[in-house]
Amino acid sequence: MRLVREELVGGRVRIARTLVKEGSLRVTLVGVAPGGGLDEHDAAGPITIQVVEGELELIAGGETGTYARGSLIALDRRVRHAVRSQQGAMFLLTLSTPSPDAGPR
Repeated sequence: MRLVREELVGGRVRIARTLVKEGSLRVTLVGVAPGGGLDEHDAAGPITIQVVEGELELIAGGETGTYARGSLIALDRRVRHAVRSQQGAMFLLTLSTPSPDAGPR
């Protein structure tokens, strides 16, 4: 987390570092500078967001929630969502991508 924090101090709005990339599983540490965020998007598979530092605002499925350190949020695949943080935050993003042979769901 220290390295991500240092890179944010260098003027970046957000930074992401992949911690685990094994098969369909991805775990990424994401840092967001104060006032920063991620624009609305979706993911091919289900995700979890675990806030490890600071506080973030998540807009998903037409609802907005504020989550502090220790919060764990789960979203199904293809749920449009955006993230904002007024004070800055770090979170673990876990993504499980569907295998190519799984077919449509």
